[in-house]
Amino acid sequence: MSKESPPSSNTSFEQAMEQLTKIVTQLEQGELPLEESLRLFEEGVKLSRMAQERLDAAQQRIERLLSVDAQGRPKTAPFESTDDEEPPF
Repeated sequence: MSKESPPSSNTSFEQAMEQLTKIVTQLEQGELPLEESLRLFEEGVKLSRMAQERLDAAQQRIERLLSVDAQGRPKTAPFESTDDEEPPF
């Protein structure tokens, strides 16, 4: 039974999914004490929410890239950067 570090604001989508997969595997084995199972479940919910937020943000960025104006020309808009977002380069 391993103790994972709690999710942080700089956890990437891929890291969150990897940790979530490990948690699901541990919970599916059914050999953990109740309190440990609850702790892992809570951590999994946090990771799931964080991953969904990252997916929602990515979808919004894609929708901005694919939007068109009334004449069918692509519209561009600057990305709104957040402090926890990594630069694209």
